[in-house]
Order: sequence, then C-alpha cells, then structure tokens
Amino acid sequence: MSSLFIQLPIASTTPETEFSFVLSPDGRRLGRTGCVPAPMLPAAAGAGSEVVAVVPVAQLAWHRVTWPRGVTAGTPRLRAALEGLLEEALLDEPESVHFAMEPGGRPGQALWVAVCGRAWLRDALQALEAAGRGPSRVVPEVAPEAPTAWLAMGDPEEAWLVARGPAGVLRMPLGPGIGDLMPGGLAADTLLLAEPGVSAQAEAWLHRPAVLQSPAQRWLLAAQSRWNLAQFDLAQSRPGRWGRRITGSLATLWRAPVWRPARWALGLLLVSQLVGLNTWAWLERRALDAKARDLRHVLTGTFPQVRVVVDPRVQMEREVERLRQATGAPSPGDLEAMLGVVAGLPGADASMPTELDYAPASLRVRGLGWSAEQMVTASAALRPQGLRLRRDGEWVVFEKEPPR
Repeated sequence: MSSLFIQLPIASTTPETEFSFVLSPDGRRLGRTGCVPAPMLPAAAGAGSEVVAVVPVAQLAWHRVTWPRGVTAGTPRLRAALEGLLEEALLDEPESVHFAMEPGGRPGQALWVAVCGRAWLRDALQALEAAGRGPSRVVPEVAPEAPTAWLAMGDPEEAWLVARGPAGVLRMPLGPGIGDLMPGGLAADTLLLAEPGVSAQAEAWLHRPAVLQSPAQRWLLAAQSRWNLAQFDLAQSRPGRWGRRITGSLATLWRAPVWRPARWALGLLLVSQLVGLNTWAWLERRALDAKARDLRHVLTGTFPQVRVVVDPRVQMEREVERLRQATGAPSPGDLEAMLGVVAGLPGADASMPTELDYAPASLRVRGLGWSAEQMVTASAALRPQGLRLRRDGEWVVFEKEPPR
C-alpha cells in the first residue's frame, strides 16, 4: 500500500509544468522522490493508497475570523459570508480567491481560514486529474497548528524562515538579524527545522542548532494534519467524500503509530477467537464421535449378529423390525396398531369413520370431519409415536414415518 504526495507548483500550471513528488511505501516513510510532468507521476498502488496534493506555504494566506452564527456548513451563504468578512483583508477580488475553513469549526467560534488563488489551484488540480493522479485530499504545507516551530526552507540564494504555531503562520526572508524580527523573540524551547541547503545559514543567524528536515519529510507530515483545502466548489460529491474519508480512516488505523496498540489488540482478539473456535469444534467433534461409539456398542451388544456398522440408527430399526416379525408382535404400521392410535386421539370418539382403506404402513380414513385445529392437535400427538398425518381431499391419511 503506497501513497503519492505531490507538491503543487508555485507558478501557474502549464503542460510543461513539473511536479515534485514523494512516493511513500506506507504513507509514513520516505520512498522514491522526483520532479516530473504530471503525466509521468508514479501511481499509488494497493488497498488504502491515496494521492495527496500539498499546497506550498508561499501560496497560502491565513486569516482569523469568527464563523457567523446562523450560517451552516455546506450552504452557499457560508462563502458569501466569508467574502464579506475578508473583503478588506484580501489583496485580490473575493471572487478570484479560494477559501478553506479550519476543520472542526462551529458557528460562533473563531477559526482559521486559508486563502489562495482560485484559478491557480483549480488549474493545478485539473492537470493532476487529467493525468490520472487526482488527489483525494489537498493539504497545506504549513498550517497554524501546534507545536510551535520555525522552518528554514529554500536554497542559499533565496532562503525563507516560516514561523508556525497556533497563533498563525508567518513567512519572511531568512538573513542576518532575522532573530530580532521574530515576534516575541526566539523562545529557547522552540524547535528549529531546516532543509539541508539552508541549515548552516539558519544555525548561524538564529544562533541555535537545527534539525534537518527535507521537503519530502515535511509533505508527509503535512498529510497527517486534519486539513483538507478541497472545500466549497472544489469539494467532492457526498458519496465520494465519504468514500475518501472511510478510506483515509482505514489507512490511518492501519499505518498510524498511535493505533499500533489497537492493531495488536485486534490481532490478538482475532487469534484468540480463531483458537477458541477451533478448540470448540474439536470438543464438539469428540462428543459426536463418543455418541457414535455408544450407538455402535448398543447395536452390536443388542444384536451380536451385526458385524459391520454403517448407520447404527437405521440398522437398529431394521433389526427390531425383523425381531418383531419373527415373534409375531404388531408393529406401529400394522392395521390393528394404527386403529388403536386413531381411537385414542382427542375427539376421535365424536367422529364416526364411514370408510377405511389400509395399505402397509398407511391408513386412510374417510368421514372424520376434523377441522384444521383438530388436524394440528392430532398431528402433534402422533409424531412421538412415529406416525404422521395429512389430509387428502375427504380422506385423513395416517402414515408411518420412514426411517431417517
């Protein structure tokens, strides 16, 4: 199960535009990286795989707003309300920008809104769709989330420092004296992450050691955030959105380290259930084998002439029938026995049969005039005696049940 992470280009997308990517084997570890045109991007394969588009930090602006009360998510009024709230803060016309709201927000609460060029984002996503690499999610490269950190990125000729935290995202050129320009100064416990090309500059100008982090590592971490910038007109249909959400949740459960204890517990539960079912089946098989041995012992002990036991129950019935015939004792299928059974049924004394028809193991009686309720009652009374009852027109038929 592999996942493809694609950074969208900063410039407008053209047929010659190249996309930087990382193909991760499990969504957590680095794999193959490169920069190729959209049609040459590798494919994510396997169950639970996904394609994630990462929006560069330079293309996003962040604004803090309060979600208007009475405006629910998924309605056209919400975008119109955001346009009204941010109209004075935007550098472009509201119609030309794309809005994405912080996940988990509610009406009346303050939340972050990400803003980027609408046409720029749509062109980049359409190029990926045309190449068969349509993303399931669109995430920001850097979002205003904890923990607070500084990120040095770029190359020595054009280096940037990005301050990230719950208070927002701030991007500024990385150069001498940058520490004096940081809002609130440089906290001693704030993490400094730097790309290898600018790590030396960051350490020299910020006077602290830096932890190396490649752009590909930053994209993988960005994909683990709650953000999805594909909102409003870029949002997927409800079935597709739910399908992506379920797929993403399953992938998270399968790969995320925080769910490793749950995965182990589930695996142990399945193994214990499998062992328990096999043990139960083995015990049941032993019990059945013991009953079969008891039947064989009863058969061979009662009728020593039986040498080969195939079906103890059937063979027992046959031997009993032979013994009955040899001694002249009546069987349940004889006329005398069946007449006695019929006479002993509830309500039989109130009915006078007008005609009898007997065949071996079958007695047909006409004139009983039993109702459906009486037929049910009589059938229940005859079943323990090995007889069954049915109606054939004006006849009531008593039959001996065949051996099973």
